[in-house]
Amino acid sequence: MAKMIHSMIRVLDEARSVDFYARAFGLEIAERLEFDDFVLIYLSNDETGFELELTVNKGQETPYDLGSGYGHLAVSVTDLAAEHARFEAEGLKPRKMVAFRPGGSLLAKFFFVADPDGYQIEVIERGGRFA
Repeated sequence: MAKMIHSMIRVLDEARSVDFYARAFGLEIAERLEFDDFVLIYLSNDETGFELELTVNKGQETPYDLGSGYGHLAVSVTDLAAEHARFEAEGLKPRKMVAFRPGGSLLAKFFFVADPDGYQIEVIERGGRFA
């Protein structure tokens, strides 16, 4: 059986991205690998074994085209309202909280936030299928 271990995104500014993910999600550098043309930074925390890999291509000066295929990353939290307030206090610009109720039943409560490169991240309150 396969085990998902990481997802990779390309970022322009290593320091800016590492700071965002540390403040937003408590992710810290697990490993940093420097190569001639690029740098790989693996971020993680004690909540999960899944990592976010940031790739910084040296010499890249313009923002990446995120295209129409990318959707979002998702993370879960225990108290959505508290996290939303914390994101606002940190100046991370979370969007409004949503209670998603297709057919009248609560499926999820969430908000979205964009990282410095424009990648969308869904912050979901733990419960139901997102426990």
